[in-house]
Amino acid sequence: MTVERTVRLRFGHASHIAATHSNLSAVRSDGRVLWIAGDETATVERLVADDERHPTEYAGQATFRLADLVDLPGADPDAEADVEGLARSGSFLWAVGSHSLRRKRIKAQHTGDKALKRLARVEGQDNRQILVRLPITDVGGLPTPAREVVVDGVPQRAAVLAGRDNLRALLRDDPHLGPFLPIPGKDNGLDIEGIAVHGDRVYLGLRGPVLRGWAFVLELRPYADPHRPERLRLRPFGDGLPYRKHVLDLDGLGVRDLCPAGDDLLVLAGPTMDLDGPVRIYRWHDACRAELPVVARADELTRELELTYGEGDDHAEGLAVLGPLEEGRLLVVHDSPAQARLTAADTVLADVVRLPTR
Repeated sequence: MTVERTVRLRFGHASHIAATHSNLSAVRSDGRVLWIAGDETATVERLVADDERHPTEYAGQATFRLADLVDLPGADPDAEADVEGLARSGSFLWAVGSHSLRRKRIKAQHTGDKALKRLARVEGQDNRQILVRLPITDVGGLPTPAREVVVDGVPQRAAVLAGRDNLRALLRDDPHLGPFLPIPGKDNGLDIEGIAVHGDRVYLGLRGPVLRGWAFVLELRPYADPHRPERLRLRPFGDGLPYRKHVLDLDGLGVRDLCPAGDDLLVLAGPTMDLDGPVRIYRWHDACRAELPVVARADELTRELELTYGEGDDHAEGLAVLGPLEEGRLLVVHDSPAQARLTAADTVLADVVRLPTR
């Protein structure tokens, strides 16, 4: 892969203190705006380009607390939501939490029994188990999330799929995914790390589990409950289930992000376990036209790019189309960025790469 250029992402003081700039997990472009999320907060960030056509820097950060827009399920509204995917479609911005469990780390000061006890501890956080749809309105010429807006005379409310209706609950009896619910995400357990929206279809990419080399993408058809418009519900498919499963041959990798490209989906793929690489971008052809569960391989799923990665750093986590789709430029953001990306206290560099022409 050749990086065409880099773009500066400049964050405010609060995000620098919270290390959001070094824990980027999701990105989506929206005209001259870039929506960003980090995996250590319960917020969505908005940055604005210095030039919409050929941006060199995104700055002017605005932070939006999810708890100000929807009712989060956690007792602490600011407990991390581990937002791993963002999507922008129609009048809405979407965000999805990882829905994963996590295992305690062994740190440098831990030895013996204490280290082993930490490694045995598995915990979950309610705020991670959310799918959020936020209506967007124009404020001062910039797209801005709101709790409620009126679109074509129809009120649109911010809404969340959470609580008893969350995806972990819906997947409990699934023969493929159900057995992996008690397993932490980085141990090949359930871990949602990407979202793409096309019309009324919502696609969720799973970093894990990967089964015999096959990665999963869930397809949903969410709608706002007419009686409780602040709640999302899921329309059942023909088999009565509220989700559809697609499996992708990503050469043993899991999904790290999804990005719509017309009727195709671009798939950022990386290891499901706690490994550095490989990291690749695939194109799932005509994904958004499928009317049945897909087993995607060969001609349906082509490898587009190999991305570089570091040793213990520079993990590609987010993917967005930058500029006109036909130009094929993509913006890639990284978790655990290498020191060379941190060019100033409040700034991190993102890569611009280009898809091959066909």
